[in-house]
Amino acid sequence: MVLADAGSGADGAFRTGLSGLGLDYVVGVQPTLSVWRPGEEPLPPKPWRGKGRPTSLMRRSPDHRPISVKAMAQELPQDAWRTIGWREGTNTDLGSRFAAVRVRPASRDYNLTTPRAQEWLLIEWPEGDAEPLKYWLSTLAADTSLERLVSTAKLRWRIERDYQELKQELGLGHYEGRGWRGFHHHASLCIAAYGFLISQREAIPPLSADQNQKPPGTSRFPRLSTPGSPDPTRTTRAKFDRHRQTALDCRTQSQPSAMSMLHQDNAC
Repeated sequence: MVLADAGSGADGAFRTGLSGLGLDYVVGVQPTLSVWRPGEEPLPPKPWRGKGRPTSLMRRSPDHRPISVKAMAQELPQDAWRTIGWREGTNTDLGSRFAAVRVRPASRDYNLTTPRAQEWLLIEWPEGDAEPLKYWLSTLAADTSLERLVSTAKLRWRIERDYQELKQELGLGHYEGRGWRGFHHHASLCIAAYGFLISQREAIPPLSADQNQKPPGTSRFPRLSTPGSPDPTRTTRAKFDRHRQTALDCRTQSQPSAMSMLHQDNAC
């Protein structure tokens, strides 16, 4: 599975290359990308009349032409749009209106001998906006649900977040060499360190709703623990604490030997 933004997804050669490698993709596209309406495709080549070289390229006509994905979104009926949520946000769940239709990309297909295969056109148009927000093309299977299309397209947010943390927290952007091997080694170590930190983060149980709610005036910095109270920096479950100190059992500890008493006689 390959995910890309509209900067790469708008390149038809890039999408064709991914399909040639057998890779499914969900890539962003520009509103001006031309597609054929559902059920339509280019006209077949003109029939040969017995003279000259037979034509083999697909055709268009003034009455049979593709439209932009933006125009396609504006033609869709109201019942084609559904509100789909894809992940939890900081304050509330994130969701928007989406529609998906099966289309054939039409960019310069008049230079082809066969029409392009059908793909998913995914459109996001938030409620109340004057025009659609984003567009994607996807080669996922024809029976893919709208929920999966949306969740897969929105995975780019997670990739961007991981890339940002790799650069800011683990030094991925610190490499200043010019060789591929050096960059490959540097990136491999950064990604390995990031994977280790993610595995450690997964071992910490999530906070409950009561723990997430802080009373007014509570400082965001941890308070110093008083003698006899649990350490606030420790995890709430001891089995996940990698630095937990085991309690000493007094019954199994060896008792110190008695110290001999030294007597000093008073000098006469």
